[in-house]
Amino acid sequence: MTSRSEASKSVKEELLEQIPSLRAFAVSLCGQMDKADDLVQEALVKAWSNLGSFTEGTNMRAWMFTILRNVYYSEHRKRRREVQDADGMFSARLVVHPSQAGHMDLQDFRAALSKLPSDQREALILVGASGFSYEEAADICGVAVGTIKSRVNRARSALTRNLSVQTSSEFGPDADLQAAMITTGGASR
Repeated sequence: MTSRSEASKSVKEELLEQIPSLRAFAVSLCGQMDKADDLVQEALVKAWSNLGSFTEGTNMRAWMFTILRNVYYSEHRKRRREVQDADGMFSARLVVHPSQAGHMDLQDFRAALSKLPSDQREALILVGASGFSYEEAADICGVAVGTIKSRVNRARSALTRNLSVQTSSEFGPDADLQAAMITTGGASR
């Protein structure tokens, strides 16, 4: 009768005996020695941590090859979804800036907008926010096109003054907000 440590030792020795064959199999799968070594190491770690699930007396070689193959295909599937981003270009586009400053800016904008005379506010909202042309806004308000242009210009100037805006970059890094400000002419560049 063998002791438990002797039985464990034989399983461990059998595991170690598989390394050269595993390495050859890993090279045949991935074609690169350094990646093959990483693959074998990962398979050995998984096998070692799951050694309790190995049934002694069964085929250790087949068990190890199955683990290595599964590790390879799992990593292969994961890498297919990954994008090479050595220069950080893609990850830089995923950055989300804190919304606190934007919220405060919006409150300031609303306060400044509410201080405008109602005719200027109406003209600015029709042309700037709703996207109506000057002609359409003039028809809606029942005034001349020149009057709408004048009201919008005065409203934009008053907002720029009230918000102490010098350039569109003062609105923060939010590209959508900057594009909206440029479209409505809220700030000069």
